[in-house]
Amino acid sequence: MFWKVLFKIGQYLRNPSLDERFMFLKQAESWSLEKLEAYQLNQLIELLSVAYHHSSFYFNAFTNAGIVPEDIKSLDDLKRLPCISKKELIAFNKEIHTKKEFKKKFSCSTSGTSGESLQFQREEKADSFNRAAIFRGYSWYHVKPWERNGYFWGFNFGGISKLKTKLLDWLQNRFRLFSYKDDELKSFVTKLQNSAYLHGYASMVYGVAKYINEHQISKPKQLKMVKGTSEKIQESYQSEIQKAFGMKMISEYGAAETGIIAFECPKGNMHINMEGVLVEEENNEIIVTNLQMHSFPIIRYRLGDYITLAPKEKKCSCGLHHPILEEVNGRKGAMVVGKTQDYPSLYFYYIFKNIGLKGLNFTYQVQQHQKGELLFLIEQKISSAEINILRKEIERYFQHDVTYQIQDNQKICSEKKKSQSFISTIN
Repeated sequence: MFWKVLFKIGQYLRNPSLDERFMFLKQAESWSLEKLEAYQLNQLIELLSVAYHHSSFYFNAFTNAGIVPEDIKSLDDLKRLPCISKKELIAFNKEIHTKKEFKKKFSCSTSGTSGESLQFQREEKADSFNRAAIFRGYSWYHVKPWERNGYFWGFNFGGISKLKTKLLDWLQNRFRLFSYKDDELKSFVTKLQNSAYLHGYASMVYGVAKYINEHQISKPKQLKMVKGTSEKIQESYQSEIQKAFGMKMISEYGAAETGIIAFECPKGNMHINMEGVLVEEENNEIIVTNLQMHSFPIIRYRLGDYITLAPKEKKCSCGLHHPILEEVNGRKGAMVVGKTQDYPSLYFYYIFKNIGLKGLNFTYQVQQHQKGELLFLIEQKISSAEINILRKEIERYFQHDVTYQIQDNQKICSEKKKSQSFISTIN
């Protein structure tokens, strides 16, 4: 009761509209796809009007496209506007922000793991909506946000900053791992015994699961949800996590600037947060429009991920009519530099997916430091026969345009930061 009261006080001070947003989202769970799309169109028209009248950047975008907001009569009409990239969000930051007045705004930033950190202002209603979307996902697992929880997130600080973080964590009934020293790992795992949920970087959750299994520690009895976010959940993680926690890791997909895009339901499908975002797929690349944020409009934004959307007619047995995001396939961007040509890093996703279909689920990271050379790091100890299967897949995609090494029995799990499946130091 204490933690609920403390949480509600904090919510009232920071996010006064959160309960209203949450109740709306719970009601929308029963809506038909047609009703959800009608809601999206209404939100889109309102967003475009705000952007056109209050943002000089979007006024110019509309003008250059030869249209006005009133020309948008359907969701498909949005394609008449150009896409926007993170580089543009940074370069034209001031012009994109609207001059519309809001009672309360928060300063937000992206992680900068892509090398580009973005700062922007998000109004309270949009911030509350995003939090409500997360809490709706929690409700599917009977989790209350004020319940005891373990947290993995990147940090790079000490001293006063560390104390401040510990205080904020305490106020949210939350604890986190500050180092991978044995005594801190033991303390973290002990606290998990009385926790309702565990969340954060997928690779770090996996690392703790391995520690629990290696030390034959009993499963936490009160856990209701293990959630991975901010990274792709490699299939090889799931067996360790299932063994350690008695459940699989579920996925939350989103970004600071877009808000929550999709959340996995108990039936194993990731449902798009239609009330918050409009998702387009173009050549397997995701394009996102944030339907709730008016202070810093995000319209037709190339987030930089490859995705696979389920066919529109696919239905989930959970009862939601929200479309299904079948997979986040990987980051768009860094290219593999061969001896004679370049290749998309998406190839690694397909290589390991194909061998996964043969029952080989490896935790991996690929590195490139020289043109035409790749280093495949595999966490598991693998046999010569398994190495040959991997070699055939690598050569199937890259032919003889790259040379490569495979090193097994390697430590992949990251500490204190987001894990990356492909790292290139080639400019």
